[in-house]
Amino acid sequence: MLQGLAFYLLAATAVLSAFLVVMARNPVHSVLWLILAFFSSAGLFVLLGAEFLAMLLVVVYVGAVAVLFLFVVMMLDVDFVRLREGFAKYLPFGGIIAGVLLAEMIVVSLAVVQGGAARDAVGPVAPTPEMTNIEAIGRVLYTDYVYFFQAAGIVLLIAMIGAITLTLRHKPHIRRQNPGDQVNRDRKKAIEVRTPAIGSGVRPEELL
Repeated sequence: MLQGLAFYLLAATAVLSAFLVVMARNPVHSVLWLILAFFSSAGLFVLLGAEFLAMLLVVVYVGAVAVLFLFVVMMLDVDFVRLREGFAKYLPFGGIIAGVLLAEMIVVSLAVVQGGAARDAVGPVAPTPEMTNIEAIGRVLYTDYVYFFQAAGIVLLIAMIGAITLTLRHKPHIRRQNPGDQVNRDRKKAIEVRTPAIGSGVRPEELL
């Protein structure tokens, strides 16, 4: 009884907050609703016994992605008046996409209820009562889907390098280090040995 009540409460909160993410006119409010949706989904994972996925959802998505979205939205100079323009023009297209997503979720739900999708999704590594969900996920991820996992890592690495390259700006008036010139420099150009007279020292302008 308590588990059913918790499930319906978390599911309703997740669906409502996801709807408000799209419908909120203020981007900051959308990010806050998104955080609530992540927390509700994490609670559903806990009810399913997948505490690792729940922790991953909270730590990665709430602690990093959602907070990053919030900071980016707050730092941007968003024109809310212009943002609200043309909303009705895209409403039919958004309704079609929402209908397709709803149909897909209904089909997947019916397949899970019948038992076929839930049974086939486990794969050759069937979890046992002694096996934790972390071990089951690790065995499936690093055996059946290891190549897809490595490919996803390569794509993320390329995206990170591309983002750094596109946002890197060199200002001409700022002096920067050149490791290649420092390593390949000549000793004669790097140092200069002088023998000043005793008591005279070296004048400051000679050091420049």
